[in-house]
Amino acid sequence: MRFARSVLSRPYKFTIILLVVNVFVFTLMWQTSGLPPSMTAPLPELVLVAFGAKLNFLIQTQHQWWRFVTPMFLHVNLLHLIVNMYSLWIVGPYVEKLYGSAKFVVFWVLTGVAGVVASYLTVRPGVAIGPITGFIFKVYDAPSAGASGALFGLVGVLFVFGIKFRHELPDGFKRAFGTGLLPMIVLNLFIGYMLRGFIDNAAHLGGLLSGAMLALVVDYRRPGEKPGVATTWRVFQGVAIALVVVSFLMTVRHFNSPAPPQLASAQPTSPTETQNPEYLKYAIAINNAQEALVVAMKDRNPSNIDNAVKGLENAPRLDQKSDELREQLKTLLTQAKSMPAAAGSSPGPANKPVQQDKLEVEFVAWRKEYNQWLKTNARNYNGLNEIETK
Repeated sequence: MRFARSVLSRPYKFTIILLVVNVFVFTLMWQTSGLPPSMTAPLPELVLVAFGAKLNFLIQTQHQWWRFVTPMFLHVNLLHLIVNMYSLWIVGPYVEKLYGSAKFVVFWVLTGVAGVVASYLTVRPGVAIGPITGFIFKVYDAPSAGASGALFGLVGVLFVFGIKFRHELPDGFKRAFGTGLLPMIVLNLFIGYMLRGFIDNAAHLGGLLSGAMLALVVDYRRPGEKPGVATTWRVFQGVAIALVVVSFLMTVRHFNSPAPPQLASAQPTSPTETQNPEYLKYAIAINNAQEALVVAMKDRNPSNIDNAVKGLENAPRLDQKSDELREQLKTLLTQAKSMPAAAGSSPGPANKPVQQDKLEVEFVAWRKEYNQWLKTNARNYNGLNEIETK
């Protein structure tokens, strides 16, 4: 009880600051999107990218290094924000009270960056095949954002803390931390596996491992220790905060830069920009159909194909080429639906049917035609003539 009172009575002001900053940034993103309030509707990709989401293309071609930092303060929708901020409210105070505010800030930034770096390194279309490699590696270079990498980093810190100092911890702390966190870690990784393709598992693992490594070499502030912090950690804290501030200043500086070409069907980055609603409906139907096709080819799961076909049929007509592309995509979906299911075997390269290889080739050819249409005719509809698309 003395141990608990001594530790748990300490302040946790930077946990609250991080909560406020995340909510504030999301509010700005929501207002910029111009979307009505919704719990699950995702923000437009252009808004995510404008606010600093990780996108390999921009890091590689335009050297926008700050995208390794800013994503840990961005969220895709309101539900995403609520889940992550609830997790921060549960985990953050323990880490901050045990290690102090200076170390807590350093942990948050370093593990968050490590998660983004892991996400960056695992965009490998040729590797992300099958249920095992697909858990970590990603097929597409899509915008990635969220505080989960840093949150997993804090969990990694508490996991190693409970093991490293188990001989001096009271029973309650031993049960709460260390191996006591294993069920939660395993459960979250299992959820990530089931939702691979939607959850950036590489970022989670990058944060978790980096947090564990930090806890191996960093000591905590024991009960009775003076609250004074070594000058070195104050400097590290200042550097971490400065890195975040500079990263968002760079984001502001490049806020109105042209969108990357692969976000051809993205939505406006500000409420003042307009977009043809007919084009938007068509683009959403095409995107949903592509996602259903990829899932059907990758996991041999055709469950979303019927809805995707119905969405294509209900999408508005724009021009002759758009109709041709729509019909071609419907044909690809029909072919994917007729492929044999995995039937208990792993849908990896060894079990890939010849029909799937042919379908993938046809889909790549269709994508080239669609991108060419986006680059030409679609510019008449999307209201984003300053954005170069491919």
